[in-house]
Amino acid sequence: MDAPVVTLSFDNGPTVGVTDVVLDELARRGITAYFFVVGRPLQRPGARDLLVRARAEGHLVGNHSATHRIALGELADPVAVDAEIDGCEALLDGLRSDPPLFRPFGNGGVLDGRLLGDRAVERLVGGGYTTVLWNSVPHDWDDPDGWVTTALTDVEAHAHTVMVLHDTPGACVARLPELLDRLEARGARFTLDLPGDCLATVAGRLTPVLETLTV
Repeated sequence: MDAPVVTLSFDNGPTVGVTDVVLDELARRGITAYFFVVGRPLQRPGARDLLVRARAEGHLVGNHSATHRIALGELADPVAVDAEIDGCEALLDGLRSDPPLFRPFGNGGVLDGRLLGDRAVERLVGGGYTTVLWNSVPHDWDDPDGWVTTALTDVEAHAHTVMVLHDTPGACVARLPELLDRLEARGARFTLDLPGDCLATVAGRLTPVLETLTV
């Protein structure tokens, strides 16, 4: 069996006292990851410094909306859609990747027509975004006893796993070393590369994945 390929991503931060611990663990192992941040926590004291550190250590930083309250495809007002994307993006000045990265709010990992919507797609294409989805959401935030097992099962099911974890209180941080130990024991290769089936747009270009995101 080929060694698993894993792309790690951490959503909903940055969180002082959590994101820094995640960064320490990744640095200890020489692993780089994606950090998809929400605008509101990014405005808290010390939060931006965590992202400056993340970028300096080779991680990539992306936009995960301004408020993380509602899927963009469920917003009827195009102004509200723009505000969710642009409100966070403005706070990422000097930290963003090229092309800019976006991950939509997914209602706990749901991939369907609620995820984006026409206005969001228009805005992401116009802004030249790469829109990063996922194929593993092990529910680290609400299944403290089972999420590591779920994550490992997901890795076994995919040739290349794009895993959503969370750098927020009570989520993955306590058991992240265990997960990484077990993945390393399986010979996992960690990468910032992304499989095509987890990309809805690439540098502003539409992909066939969008056709699968139907209500």
